[in-house]
Amino acid sequence: MDKVDETNLLQYIIPSDLKSFGLIPEIIGLLPALTHRNPLDADTLRAILTEPKNSIIKQYQKLFKMDGIDFSINEKALQYIVGKAVEYKLGARGLRSLCEAILTDAMFELPGTEEKELKITAKYAENKIKKSTLKKLKAVS
Repeated sequence: MDKVDETNLLQYIIPSDLKSFGLIPEIIGLLPALTHRNPLDADTLRAILTEPKNSIIKQYQKLFKMDGIDFSINEKALQYIVGKAVEYKLGARGLRSLCEAILTDAMFELPGTEEKELKITAKYAENKIKKSTLKKLKAVS
């Protein structure tokens, strides 16, 4: 017998599991196929955060630039964000939530001030996450 991958049990779901979970057979019959996705690893999340032409970080750089603010984020801060996304099991969409929790205050407070540069460090990101309600999103294993 093959070894069961206990880190991703969703790959083993069959229609009868959905029925025992509470879905009615009429709904299950309308599903053309059951499928699962493997969780994203830290390297993939890091790439999603920074590499595409319209990556989350590049979007924030453009938003801050519109207000005349040079935005930068160091490597340790990126690692912290990715680490929290993995820890909370938020996936790629969770990256935006984490970035918003870290950057929203600055987006509203910095424009109109003399401040023309924003450098995000891991310590800054950690302080913002601690003050946010995102820690409540942490998935229970």
